[in-house]
Formats: sequence, C-alpha cells, structure tokens
Amino acid sequence: MSVRERVRTLFRLFLLTTVLVTVALVSALTTIRLTIRGHQETMPNLVGLTSEYAQRMTSGLGLEMKVEDKLYNTQYPAQTIASQMPPPGTRIKIGQHVHVLVSLGLPQVFIPNFVGASIRAARITAVQRNLELGDVVGVHWPSAEPDQVVAQDPLPESAELRSPAVNILVSLGEEPAAYLCPRFVGQSIAEARRSLEKAGFKVAGVTSVVAASGARGIILTQSPPAGSKIGPDAEFSFQVSQ
Repeated sequence: MSVRERVRTLFRLFLLTTVLVTVALVSALTTIRLTIRGHQETMPNLVGLTSEYAQRMTSGLGLEMKVEDKLYNTQYPAQTIASQMPPPGTRIKIGQHVHVLVSLGLPQVFIPNFVGASIRAARITAVQRNLELGDVVGVHWPSAEPDQVVAQDPLPESAELRSPAVNILVSLGEEPAAYLCPRFVGQSIAEARRSLEKAGFKVAGVTSVVAASGARGIILTQSPPAGSKIGPDAEFSFQVSQ
C-alpha cells in the first residue's frame, strides 16, 4: 500500500471515529435530558385538602411534605392545608420538600394571664389549656424575682390569635453590678495586686516575659482590657517584665 493510500485510510478512520464520538455525545445528552425530565412532577394543589390526604398524595408523587407550622385560620377547617410552597403547577424534582402550613380552624382557646407566675407554673398552665410556650426570653427586671413571668404576647383573653403559642418574658432578677476596668499597664504588679485585692477582685495569673528595657515587675499587658465592663467576680491576668 502506498503512502498516499495509507494517509487516506487513516483520514477515513479519523472521520469515522469523530462521527461515532459525536453521535455518542448527542445520545448521552439526550438521555440525561430525558432522565431529568422523567424525575420531575407537577406540583398539585394541596390547599384545602386534609393534612393526611395531602401527605399520601405527595408521597405517591415521590415528594416529601414538611409541616412548617400550625396556625389558627378562619378560612380553612382544622387539619387542612392552608398554604403551600412551591405553589401549584410548579415543576418540582422528585424527593424535594413541599412546605405547608396546617390550619387549626377558628381560635377556641382562652389565653390565661401568665404574668406574675413562675416559668414552671406557666408551662404547666399552658399544657392544661392546650397551649404551648413559644419564645421564652430572659431579661433583667429589677422589680421581679428571678424566673418570674413579667410580660406575655398575646395578652390575656386576646381574640386575635394566629397560633396556640404564647411568647413570654422571664425575669433574670436585678442586673449584676458592672464596673469599668481600670488601666494597670505601666504599674508594678505589687501595686496592682494590692489595689485589686482591696476591691475584692482576684488575680488569677501573672506571667513573666523578657522585656527589652525597663524595671522588673512592671505590667506589660492585662486581661480584662482597660475600659471594658467587668462584674464583681472578674479575675485578672497580667504579663509583667522579667
């Protein structure tokens, strides 16, 4: 076989290989697109359906229904879907979460007055009234004992309810005393120790470091830093020149 014929043969083989690779790539891309489309569903309308039926429907489509919250609602009966996300008609991948709000129907609860009760008593009362405590936030409240409820939302006997949860503020008692930390850098450790112990504070640690110059026993750094707020139980640490 001549050199020219060999070149022609190699060129034909190259063209054939290129065509086969191109066909394979096109086929693979088509398969991937069909696979992706085949793993999608159209989001049905769940609003107004019972929670149980909506759960079965989404499971049958390969979706996972997640109840985000349960709220009182004047439009939809209790235990029915009041809202959903994604909305109906959306193309959604199999295995994706569907987020819903479930209606509790019309408000039929009496909100008691928790103010003045302890947090423990408030929890017991909430359970007895088919309520739950939502956000429980502690605040320093000088006129109330620690763990005493000082405010609530919604207010007692409120008619405008969105959920069976009651948010309350709980007293942490009086705010502890706070002081402005003085500056000790540049003083001798002996002088600083005497001042702190006289004021009722504790020196937790003193570390000696080699200083380039200056007298020994002089404070180089301090913790807490000067100007910060400290409580009566603050402990001090220093680095001093060696």
